[in-house]
Amino acid sequence: MIYEFKTYKATDGNFEALKKRFQEKTMPIFSRLGIEVTHCWDSLDDPNSFSYLVRFTNKEAEKAAWDAFAKDEEWKTVKAESEKANGPLLGSQSTAYLSATDFSPNA
Repeated sequence: MIYEFKTYKATDGNFEALKKRFQEKTMPIFSRLGIEVTHCWDSLDDPNSFSYLVRFTNKEAEKAAWDAFAKDEEWKTVKAESEKANGPLLGSQSTAYLSATDFSPNA
């Protein structure tokens, strides 16, 4: 398994809209495409960001899933509609790629 720890930082004034879109629209699209979200967190250090963890069986599955997401027509529509009023919701994102150690309790 490979894991991605992703952090999304919202543009000014759009944090709640970004979280709502992620929860109500993005996560169901992820699920349909095989992108397994295992955990989501609000940041205690930055009230304008949240993080989530996804996992894939291997690098090829990860690449195929993100390629499919980028091309997904439902996602393109959701993104465009959610950004009509106040522009882009996502200001920046970061990704850390992880693999479980052999001593990880849930490896």
